[in-house]
Amino acid sequence: MPIPSIFFATLALVLAAGAACADTRIGNLSPSFAVERAPVHPLYITTETAAPSSMLGSDGRVIGIATDKVRTALERAGLPYTIDLLPWKRAYAAARTRPDACVYSTTRTPEREALFKWIGPTDSAEWVLMARAGSGITLRTLEDARPYRIGTYNGDARDAYLRSRGFRVDAAPADLINPRKLLLGRIDLWAAALRPGSPVLKQNGWDGRIVPVLVFNRLDVFLACNRAVPDEVVDRLNGAFTSLEREGAMQRIERSYDNWNRRAGSR
Repeated sequence: MPIPSIFFATLALVLAAGAACADTRIGNLSPSFAVERAPVHPLYITTETAAPSSMLGSDGRVIGIATDKVRTALERAGLPYTIDLLPWKRAYAAARTRPDACVYSTTRTPEREALFKWIGPTDSAEWVLMARAGSGITLRTLEDARPYRIGTYNGDARDAYLRSRGFRVDAAPADLINPRKLLLGRIDLWAAALRPGSPVLKQNGWDGRIVPVLVFNRLDVFLACNRAVPDEVVDRLNGAFTSLEREGAMQRIERSYDNWNRRAGSR
């Protein structure tokens, strides 16, 4: 739906007036704020299911390490928002096409640099080539993977990275289809993006059946905003991330998920 043309002008006015004094949760603005200022259209934040960074909680609310960081920064910056959990292609497309939208956790590549305004980083990740245990595949460099079929995720940065370099890729519509394809022998390798310490293999019963054979990239991931989002909003959010990092709030969020895999397994 088209965003009202007054959105960004109103948002800038509210920010300039010190909107941080308001409660930023949707539908819970302070009475004085509601009387003195026009309502601000919330930023539309999108992400995908990628536990433990972003996932649906038992109460239907989007949670996770990156999610909690983004939510905390938005509230520190005094910005109203909504967060929507979508398939990655839809989440990414929303940030490309909607002037009020941002998407996380987005890999910051040279090809994407000019497409967005960048906030963060929100987290870090490793690009890892995974193989079936006992496959006999050993890789010293990425070039060693050229003879193999590599499972990727349609629309993901890893897919674009490998395609642009001429590797044999087989894209799936959802990333967690790839380990199943790997175990069935439909692909030889899976190009995964794993947060250091990610429990995804253990949680899904793949630990020991799927093994890493090469880490081919280490990088930070970000909240990527549509180019129409005002610089003032971007600066405010980056400032919030910086101050929260300095205060240790981001590390506390990460530590709060240390036992997430054990808790998830008990449900």
